[in-house]
Amino acid sequence: MKILLLEDDTLLAQSLAEYLELEGFEVDIAYNANEAYELTFQNSYDLYIFDINLLGESGFDVLKNLKKADDTTPTIYISALVDTPTISQAFDIGAVDYIKKPFDPEELVIRIKSRFKKDKVVRYKDIEYYPDKKLLYKNKKPLALSNLQHKLFERLLSKKNSLVSIEELLEFFDTPNVNALRVAINKLKKSLDLDIKNVRAQGYILEEL
Repeated sequence: MKILLLEDDTLLAQSLAEYLELEGFEVDIAYNANEAYELTFQNSYDLYIFDINLLGESGFDVLKNLKKADDTTPTIYISALVDTPTISQAFDIGAVDYIKKPFDPEELVIRIKSRFKKDKVVRYKDIEYYPDKKLLYKNKKPLALSNLQHKLFERLLSKKNSLVSIEELLEFFDTPNVNALRVAINKLKKSLDLDIKNVRAQGYILEEL
């Protein structure tokens, strides 16, 4: 994740940037509004961390102007201002979070990782599957499966290129039946265009060539 930090306190800015970089983030520092505008013109960022009280334009002014230029980068404010109207204004402008100074840098990292946590995704051909949310996309379009088909697909996908036994797959059936399993696998194969190999009397393999 690439971050732009706008903070006019040189010592705080540098120490915070060093801490964030140790956590694996890439950080650029701007010490005033003009430097921030120049850096956003030259680079793309995943996150802005802005102080509010700055010499010249405030952190509020900077975010307002960036939004006028259709910049939708998520922004976290860090500020010694703790009054409710200021905090409310920050969110009204479009901030996603507000941290009151002084703060533990670890708290900032926790908030960043929590808010911008990437969903785990498993890919197969033109299919994207998000196991945590049980969401399935084919050619970027959402696709719904029956509960049984979903369980079968998830198990085959989790053991891709390995044999999944008939007995293991039959556990998903209320009434275990080999013929019913064969029908369900064929439907799944056709609906998702899966390369499923039938190993006679043993089980099935989801192949990825």
